[in-house]
Amino acid sequence: MSTPTSQLKAFFTGLQARIVDQLEAFDGQAFRTDSWQRPEGGGGISRLIEEGGFFERGGVNFSHVTGQSLPASATAVRPQLAGRAWEAMGVSLVLHPRNPYCPTAHMNVRCFVASKPGEEDVWWFGGGMDMTPYYGQREDVAHFHRTCKEALAPFGDEVYAKYKAWCDDYFFLKHRNEPRGVGGVFFDDLNEGGFERCFALTQAIGNAFTSAYLPVLAKRRDTPFGERERDFQAYRRGRYVEFNLVWDRGTLFGLQSGGRTESILMSLPPIVKWRYDWQPEAGTPEAELYEVFLKPQDWA
Repeated sequence: MSTPTSQLKAFFTGLQARIVDQLEAFDGQAFRTDSWQRPEGGGGISRLIEEGGFFERGGVNFSHVTGQSLPASATAVRPQLAGRAWEAMGVSLVLHPRNPYCPTAHMNVRCFVASKPGEEDVWWFGGGMDMTPYYGQREDVAHFHRTCKEALAPFGDEVYAKYKAWCDDYFFLKHRNEPRGVGGVFFDDLNEGGFERCFALTQAIGNAFTSAYLPVLAKRRDTPFGERERDFQAYRRGRYVEFNLVWDRGTLFGLQSGGRTESILMSLPPIVKWRYDWQPEAGTPEAELYEVFLKPQDWA
C-alpha cells in the first residue's frame, strides 16, 4: 500500500501503551496483555482489566487487520468500494468504572485503506471519544468537551462544532429516542486536506483522551455510593449494550469481518439490568440525567 503503514502502527501502538500506563497508575492494578492473530490476516494486542481497584472492566485494544473484501458496514458511505481488499488499523477503548458517579467513556481512532490492483489506494480516518455519565455533573461534561474542542482547534474553528454534532447524531439510540450519553466528538470517512492533516487530527484526538477523562474520574472516584446508585448504573448500562450491539458500526464491522469476538465485545459492561417500562421518579438525581444531561447542548 502507498500509505505509510509503519508510521501509523508506531502511533497506534504507542498510544495504546501510553494510555494503559496512565490507567494502570490510576487504578493501581495491572492490565492483562493478550496478543492474537486473525486467520484471514493481521491480528492485535488486547489490554484488559477486570475487577480492578477502580475499573470494574476496561479494555484498550490495538488491531491491525486485513481482508480480501470489505464488509457492508465499512462501505455504507462508499458503496463503490465494496469488494476491495482492505487494511484497517487503530486503537479502541471502553472503560467502565465501578463507582456510579464516575462516567463510562469510549475512544476510538482508526485508519482504513481499500486497495484494488491498478488503482490508487483509497484511505480514510475515523474516530472520536464520548462520555456516558450515570449521575451528571455539569463541570465534568464541560471539561470533557472543552478538552475535545482544544484538541481540534488547530484544524479549523468549525471542526469541533461539526464533530460534536456528528457525535450527538451517531451515539443516539433510535429505538429509544435518546442519546447514549453526553457525547463528545466523532468523525468518519475523513480524507479531506491530505493524509498528513487527517493523520494529525486523528493523533490529536487520541492524545487528548486521558486529559479529557482522567480529571473527571479523579474528582469523583471517592464519592460514596450505595445499592440505589449501583442499581441505576446497571439499568443505564443496558442502553450502552443496546447501542453497541444494534447500532455501532465498529462492532458490526468487527463481527462481519470475522474479528476476534472477545476483543470486540470487551466494550460490554460486566453487570447490566433491564426493566420493563421503568421511569425515574420526578425530582431525583436519576430523573435529572434524562431531563438535563441527555439533552444535547453546548457543553464547551
